[in-house]
Amino acid sequence: MYKIIIPGELPGMNEMIATAKRGKRGYQPYAKMKSDYTKLCAMFAAKAIKKPIENPVFITFTWYCKNKRKDKDNIAAAKKFILDGLQVAGIIKNDGWTEIIGWTDIFEIDKENPRVEIEIEEIK
Repeated sequence: MYKIIIPGELPGMNEMIATAKRGKRGYQPYAKMKSDYTKLCAMFAAKAIKKPIENPVFITFTWYCKNKRKDKDNIAAAKKFILDGLQVAGIIKNDGWTEIIGWTDIFEIDKENPRVEIEIEEIK
């Protein structure tokens, strides 16, 4: 079992959509947002996991939020940044059907320490 902790809250789906709508004439702010948050997730993943995972995985995302203002599906959309970050860090080869068996999302409140905890179980 591998564990990654990403401090703070990642952008939710509503923030992603709002950012994408601001793009005009070749300026794509969502592309920058995705790149920045994917790199951030990759950095925390690389610190926590030092070698590639060769077998398929099952992932548990525990989202510790400051409050209940965002809907759970909105919050969980940030898993796109996390899964892409795992690829960028070289931990998984891809985030397709072969590499990821599935995942589960758990939601908690922690006003003092919002974060995402990612537990990765390698299935042999």
